[in-house]
Amino acid sequence: MELRGGRTARLALGLALLCSALEAAPAGPQPRSAVGQFWHVSDLHLDPTYHITPDRTKVCSSSKGANASNPGPFGDFLCDSPYQLILSAFAFMKDSKEQVSFMIWTGDSPPHVPVKELSTKLVISIIGNMSSTIRNFFPDLQVFPALGNHDYWPQDQLPVTTSEVYNAVADFWKPWLTDEAINTFRKGGFYTQLFESSDSSHPLRIISLNTNLYYSPNSITVNVTDPANQFAWLEGILETSLQKKEKVYIIGHVPVGYLPYARNTTAVRECYNERLVKIFRRYSSVIAGQFFGHTHRDSIMVLLDEEEKPVNSLFVAPAVTPVKNVWQMESNNPGVRLYQYDLLDYSLLDLWQFYLDLRDANKKNESNWKLEYILTKAYGIEDLKPESLYEMAKQLSVPHSTLFEQYYSNFIVSYDKTIVCEEGCKTCQICAIQYLDYSSYTDCINREAMGR
Repeated sequence: MELRGGRTARLALGLALLCSALEAAPAGPQPRSAVGQFWHVSDLHLDPTYHITPDRTKVCSSSKGANASNPGPFGDFLCDSPYQLILSAFAFMKDSKEQVSFMIWTGDSPPHVPVKELSTKLVISIIGNMSSTIRNFFPDLQVFPALGNHDYWPQDQLPVTTSEVYNAVADFWKPWLTDEAINTFRKGGFYTQLFESSDSSHPLRIISLNTNLYYSPNSITVNVTDPANQFAWLEGILETSLQKKEKVYIIGHVPVGYLPYARNTTAVRECYNERLVKIFRRYSSVIAGQFFGHTHRDSIMVLLDEEEKPVNSLFVAPAVTPVKNVWQMESNNPGVRLYQYDLLDYSLLDLWQFYLDLRDANKKNESNWKLEYILTKAYGIEDLKPESLYEMAKQLSVPHSTLFEQYYSNFIVSYDKTIVCEEGCKTCQICAIQYLDYSSYTDCINREAMGR
């Protein structure tokens, strides 16, 4: 009797504890750990000449004389961003009330126009305009910027020593950067800075690279082994971070690796790409994420070590500008994104991609920025760590993968659901995601070609 009574009492106690636990449990998804957030914007490409006029060839300089396709208040797919589009992006981010620790901004403020239509003075003025626009919307937010290949005149020709542009931009970015970061930036357009957070016990180190020094069209750096000594500087910073057990986010404009839309083509010169891959492999335990822009498209890469083990997660954010060339079949809708990270070790947990349906916005004369996808939900993965991205890459590689169709739709930011990417197109994408160095990428391309 007593035994049964004891069992009954224990059962009652167990039920009471379960009920109180259920009552205490908050509704909705449980955060896996303390979560921080940050914004990423890229490739604003303001076109100050954009205006609606009956002559479609005169809507914007960035269409280079071609007829704008369907211009409206928020832009056109043959034009760079009107100011109204850029304002709508920042207004959306501000009004979302998302709690963010900082923002990364990976470059390219001036428009795609012929060289003679810009000047050093104009380029400086546009970067200043964009910097103050961001500061007006987010006066108290820490911003970590990087220079793009268009943030110079003539475009792409960023120098290896101090210049008028580096000095002027350093002055614009003083409110965000330390004196030490500013001094480094004046010399070569790159810097590093610690991000101290009250939520985290460890600081995060941001390394903002000037990858434009490695960009193929930059004639100033041809045959230069270490432009502006950035490689030596980068290795020194990463070595110190390793000793101090810091975590690092790498940000830059032109990405490392192979372009997902052009076979056998790296975004930076091949020799520089090999060197960057080597450095990133060596310090992969320190680097918690890498973030780029430049391609105007939405893509991921996972860096594998020599044993093909995933060691680093890399992200290329789509552009705010919707511009494309006349001969291009596809463009992108404007996009901005929000990352979620673990406050303890800065590992990446998720990303929320937002976009503006440009055709719809122009038709309705209002900008309705929407969530396009949440990466972990879209691809059924746990987080954004290298192992998870590698699993995702393998899923995308499967023949006739519907997940790959989704990935390609996201790649062009829901520009046109009818555009498909098959055979050679898919091979380029799949190989670029997983293989960042010459030998493994070439093997992948050859393997895929033989498999077809």
